[in-house]
Amino acid sequence: MTAGEGPARTAVIGGNVRLAGWLAAARVYRDRRVLSLLFLGFASGLPFGVLAEPLSAWLAGAGVSKTGIGLFALVSLPYALKFLWAPVIDRLPLPVLSRAFGRRRGWALAAQAVLLATILGLGGTNPAVDPLWTAAFGLAVAFASASQDIVIDAYRVEILEDRTLAAGAATQVFGWRVGQVGAGAGGLVLADMAPWPVVFTVMAALVFVGVVAVLVNPEPAAPERPHTDATDRMAEIRATIADAVVGPFVDFAQRRGWLAILLFILLYKFGDAVLAVMKVPFFLEIGFTKTEIAEVAKLFGVAAIVVGGLLGGIVLARIGILRGLLVCGVLMAASNLVFVLQAQAGADLGMLTVTIAVENITTGMGTAAFVAYLSSLCHVAYTATQYALLSSLMAASRTVMSSGAGWLAEQMPWSAFFVVTTLAAVPGLILLVWMMRRFPPGESSADG
Repeated sequence: MTAGEGPARTAVIGGNVRLAGWLAAARVYRDRRVLSLLFLGFASGLPFGVLAEPLSAWLAGAGVSKTGIGLFALVSLPYALKFLWAPVIDRLPLPVLSRAFGRRRGWALAAQAVLLATILGLGGTNPAVDPLWTAAFGLAVAFASASQDIVIDAYRVEILEDRTLAAGAATQVFGWRVGQVGAGAGGLVLADMAPWPVVFTVMAALVFVGVVAVLVNPEPAAPERPHTDATDRMAEIRATIADAVVGPFVDFAQRRGWLAILLFILLYKFGDAVLAVMKVPFFLEIGFTKTEIAEVAKLFGVAAIVVGGLLGGIVLARIGILRGLLVCGVLMAASNLVFVLQAQAGADLGMLTVTIAVENITTGMGTAAFVAYLSSLCHVAYTATQYALLSSLMAASRTVMSSGAGWLAEQMPWSAFFVVTTLAAVPGLILLVWMMRRFPPGESSADG
C-alpha cells in the first residue's frame, strides 16, 4: 500500500458507511404503520377535493352568483374550529363502536360513516332550486371531515415511534394530496360524462379507502387516565369533563420551556408564510400568465412538495427531530433567496421551474419536520386535543402574522422583499438553537 492509499481507502469506507446510514434511514418508509398513513391521508384529503373544484363547478353550472359561490367557502369553517370538539373525541367512548373497534378506530369509523352519508346527501341536493340545502350538506361534510382529521392526526402520533414521525407525516401528506387532487380533478372529468349526483356518489364510495385502512390497522394502546376518587355519577362526569378540557392545557404547561415552544411554533414558518402570500402576485407582476403559473407552480409544484416531504422524513429518521428541524428550517429560509434570482431573470419559464422546485422541495421538508415536531409534543392521554390546538396555533401564524405581507411588499423592490422574508425566518431558527442547548434531548418533552 502506498502512502496515499491509506487515507483514500479510509475516505471511501467512510463514504460507504454514511451512504449505508442514509439508505437505512430511507427504509423507514417500509414500516407498515408508515405505509398505512398513505391511505388514511387519502381519506383525509378526499373531502377537501369534494368541497373545492367539483362543488364550485356545480354551483356555477346551476346559475349561483359569484358572490354566492364565494360565500360557500364558509362551509369549510369546521376545519378552523375543530379544536372545540377535539376533547370529546379524545375522551368519550362511543357506545357500540368503541367496544368493538377501540377508542380511535371507533371514532374514525363513525366519522367516515357520517362523511359517506353527507357526501351522498350533498349530491342529492339541487343548488339551482335551494342552495341552502346544498350549503347545509356541505357544512356537514366539512364537520365530518374535520372530525376524521382529529382522529387520524391522533392515530398517527400514537402508532409511530419518534424516528418515524416525519416519515409518517410525509406519507400522510402525500396521501392527502392524492385524495384532494383525485377528488378535485377526477370529479371535474367525471362531470363531463355523468350527472352531478352520480359524480358525488362515486366520490362518496372512495370513503371506503379510509374505512378499509382503519379496519386492517391495529388500535393504539389506550393511555392511563388520571385516577378520580369521585363517589357519585355527577362528580365523575365533572371530573371527566375537567380532565378532557383542562387536562391538555395543564399537561402542556407543566413541561419545561413550554412558553418557548409556543413562541417557536409561531415563528418557525413565519418567513415561508410571508413569502407564500405574495408569491402569485409577484409572478403575475413580472410577466407570467395565469396558465403558466398554474402549470408550473400548481402541477409541477405539488410533485415537488411531495418529494420534499419524503426527503424530510429521511432526514429526521437519520439525524433526529430537533437537528432535522434545524436543517430543514435553514434550507427553507435560504430557498427564499432563489426568488431574488427570479426577480432578476423576469418571466423566464426555465427559472420559474427552478424557483418552484427549490421552494416547494424545501417547504415540503420543513412541513414534514414541523408536523413531526408538533406530533412529538403531544401527550398520549390528550393526543387529539393537543394536536388540534398546536396545529391551530400554527395556522394562526400563517394567517394573522403574515397579513402585513402585502404592505411590506409595497414598501420595497421585490428583491429586497425576498431577502426580508429570509430574515423573518431567523428568529425562529435562533430560538430553536437556544432550545436545543437549554433543553437538550432527554431533559424536556419538547425534544421529541
